[in-house]
Formats: sequence, C-alpha cells, structure tokens
Amino acid sequence: MSTLIEAKKLIKRFKNREVVKGLSMEVRENEVLALIGENGTGKSTTLSMLLGILQPDGGTVRRWREDYKAHVGVQLQATPFFEGYSAEENLTLFAALYHVKLTKQEIAERLEQCGLADAKKTPAARLSLGQQKRLAIAVTTVQRPKLIVLDEPTAGLDPRARHEVRQMIGNLAQNGVTVLFSSHDMEEVSRTANRVILMHGGRIAAEGTPEELLLAHGGENLEEVYMKLTAVT
Repeated sequence: MSTLIEAKKLIKRFKNREVVKGLSMEVRENEVLALIGENGTGKSTTLSMLLGILQPDGGTVRRWREDYKAHVGVQLQATPFFEGYSAEENLTLFAALYHVKLTKQEIAERLEQCGLADAKKTPAARLSLGQQKRLAIAVTTVQRPKLIVLDEPTAGLDPRARHEVRQMIGNLAQNGVTVLFSSHDMEEVSRTANRVILMHGGRIAAEGTPEELLLAHGGENLEEVYMKLTAVT
C-alpha cells in the first residue's frame, strides 16, 4: 500500500500555545482513515497542515505528487452552496470551477448516486441537512479525486441521514478513493474506518484498526477506548 501523505514531527503554534506537538502520521492509498480526539486537541489544525492550508512551524509534510491539490477533494462542516441555485445547478457550477464538463446524463447519475435524484430542482439551501451533506460530498468528488478529506461528515444528522452518508463513504472507498475524515461519533468510526488515529493533547495517543485498539486498550467498544485514552491525568 503506497503512502499519499507522510507527516513527520509536525509542530504548530498559535501565539505562545503549541497546538500540535511533534505529530507523525501517514495517509495510505485505498484506506478509510479516521482522525478522532476531543475538541481543541489539534485535529483541524493537523488536517489543514496535511492539505497545505497551514504551514507547520516545525516538521515536514511529503505528498505523493506536486499537483496534489488537483487530486484532493475537501468537504468542510459547512459547504457554501451557490445561493438561489438548485442541487443540480450547484453540482454543475462546482464542476465548472474544477474545469470539469459534465453531461446532463453524468449530472443525473451523480445525483442518483447521492440520493438526490428527486430533489435535483430543489434550491440547495432548502435541502435537509442530510441532503446538503450528501450534495457536499458529491461536489467534493466532482473532479474524481484520489483523496477526499471530510470534516465531521455526519455531525448533526439523524440516524437515517448518518447511515446514508456512511454508505456514500463506503462506496467511495470501494471505488478506490482514499478517505480521511474526522469525527466524534465512535459508532461511525467503528463501522466506517479501516484505521484510526486518536489525538490527545496535540499528540497521537493511539493508532490502529478499531479491532487493534480494542485489543490493546481494552473496553467493549471504541467509545470506551476513547474515554480511557482522553481522560485528564
């Protein structure tokens, strides 16, 4: 399995506070990798450094190609859709921004794949939160990226909507797309991720498959492992 992104000894400071403290990690081809940890532990900062949005104050990031940005899709918690435009029109507009020309048939297929065929004429702002999340992922994949980064993809969703987003992530993985996502939902992580990196206090506290983490740290489920490793000492 080849490595898409390799980070070594990353350090990031904001003012006088060190947020990320010598972190080293890899993002590997054809995996679904979950980055977990409590709020303020440096997850978003780490993702931003991996993507080149933020520059580290120490350490290095090596990516698999120079033009990696053209092959990465990023979905933040809030995607700014074009106001007043339908789901179908938003998908078309975002494709144009990526210099991708989609036929009407291809747009219809993308909307079908994300479960929005019946809502294609609905203004994006009027879609349910779950529908907006699925449209955001469809927009993220419009240029057929090698790597997709999702920040809390199921935050605030009801159980059915969470299930639908998980299915989309699973389908992406089956089609050879590497997925890196952050989450506070340990059930989602257990069901979706091949590998988990748990951050605590700006460092990696544990890493492995969900099964490996349970064996190494005990507990009935991943949430118990999370609570144990993020306990204040």
